[in-house]
Amino acid sequence: MPSRRPQRAIPVARFALLAALFATQVGLANGPPADPRVDALIAELGLQTAATASRDLPGWRAPERVVVARATPEVLERLRAAAPGVEVIAAAADADARAAQLAAAQVAIGLCDAETLAAAPRLHWIQTWWVGVEDCVSLPGLQARSILLSNMQRTSAVPIAEHAVAMLMALARGLPAYGVHQQAGRWAPDDPAIKARELQGSTLLVVGLGGIGTEVARRAHGLGMRVIATRNSSREGPAFVARVGLADELHALAAEADFIVNAVPLTPATTGLFDARFFAATKRGAVFVNVARGASVVTDDLMTALREGQLAGAGLDVTEPEPLPAEHPLWSMPNVLITPHVAADSDAQRERYLLVAAENLRRYAAGEPLLNVVDIARGY
Repeated sequence: MPSRRPQRAIPVARFALLAALFATQVGLANGPPADPRVDALIAELGLQTAATASRDLPGWRAPERVVVARATPEVLERLRAAAPGVEVIAAAADADARAAQLAAAQVAIGLCDAETLAAAPRLHWIQTWWVGVEDCVSLPGLQARSILLSNMQRTSAVPIAEHAVAMLMALARGLPAYGVHQQAGRWAPDDPAIKARELQGSTLLVVGLGGIGTEVARRAHGLGMRVIATRNSSREGPAFVARVGLADELHALAAEADFIVNAVPLTPATTGLFDARFFAATKRGAVFVNVARGASVVTDDLMTALREGQLAGAGLDVTEPEPLPAEHPLWSMPNVLITPHVAADSDAQRERYLLVAAENLRRYAAGEPLLNVVDIARGY
């Protein structure tokens, strides 16, 4: 029988180093399970999962520090529970202190600006607390450094769609004008400027049939409207959309619409999209609602269309400029309804944001594919 050679013991320090290196390579494989509410959210809103696992991306390693903007004690608690052993800290208000925090951070949540990129040489992933990332994707170095970017796309589709429909109904029934009469204590059932309309049987054009646009279309169809739409990628759409056109068919579809909702992301192609040519192409007396980005509309052209009656009214949750100055003429236009970029706010929306951020942190620490990864070249 061959003799057994004695096994050499691995020194404790070396064993600890090997264990740490192993954890860095494979992530926190034995971390906490996914919150079951996330699966329901994915199914309900169609959140997209990245095709590539985080651990397979160049530069990935299990994170050691995460810096979080807008971090309440509850937010920090939930994020720490999603990635045990990872240092999750609230971003300092002072710029110098925040830069010191970011120097050792691999992850930033709610921070996407030039100062963050400059202060964080080890940064590999940014998770935003918002949907529109036009300011983020335009940052020099974001793509060159292969920084992973994820946002809150589709999570705010429900409140924004409800806000858009609320604006459509308010404008169709003349509620802004009645509100003025109410403030004056005036009973005015025969105001000739108010021409009430029905949504049922009318045509709605949704410009941008993404997550928000799809939820707008779903609700409009439920109200008995005929829904048509545009999208940049294909002519495919859900059964409740009668027709889906491509982006270059926008003006032709606008000529059919009694109501129009803008739900496009802001990109170089959509900046100034709704201009004098667009409004001239619309059906006379159409109502225009913008719950996307103010810079997609040429404000002077919008006001001209409203003054000349080409548009019967406009509902604006976003404006250009924003905030809208107190002296701006849009405020005093009787056929305009303005809200201060609050369409995404709701009692349930903050929880959706936190669910996605915590789940993405759990996935990133474990090396799994993230939700809502942004195509930086495309801009959304």
